[in-house]
Amino acid sequence: MAVREILKMGHPTLLQSSKVVAEFNTPALEQLIEDMADTMVAANGAGLAAPQIGVLQRVVIFGGGENPRYPGTEPVPHTILINPEIKHLNDSMEEGWEGCLSIPEMRGLVPRYREIEYQGYDPQGNLIQRQAHGFHARVVQHECDHLDGVLYPFRIKDPRYFGFESELFKP
Repeated sequence: MAVREILKMGHPTLLQSSKVVAEFNTPALEQLIEDMADTMVAANGAGLAAPQIGVLQRVVIFGGGENPRYPGTEPVPHTILINPEIKHLNDSMEEGWEGCLSIPEMRGLVPRYREIEYQGYDPQGNLIQRQAHGFHARVVQHECDHLDGVLYPFRIKDPRYFGFESELFKP
């Protein structure tokens, strides 16, 4: 059990593409996943990608119940997803506010596909296939972007809708 340091925007590792995981059910993979889970929970994250803790492997975790960083969103199933692939089910997109553990205290209005299908593998190498919409789809797309060196500000269409939470959402 270890909470790892989360790399911040500007660190070169966050801009790199991750490598495919070739072996499942290994002690190294189990340790990575455990560290990612501990780190995500400690930071109140909705998800975490391996590159955010400095590991360039195609591993993401996401989900859980109520999240204080995203109040009022529907629950997302807790998932460990290895070597994920995403396909959008139609061209319908919606903008939504996103944050990121690698870009603390900031939010941006990001367009994402409303409905997706994703697949990948669990830590034992079993296939996972799901369809997702709404917040679930947004979280999956956000975390998988990290595997290709893409941070959410790169997707923002209008920079006026990117800033510190304390300024954007003043009462």
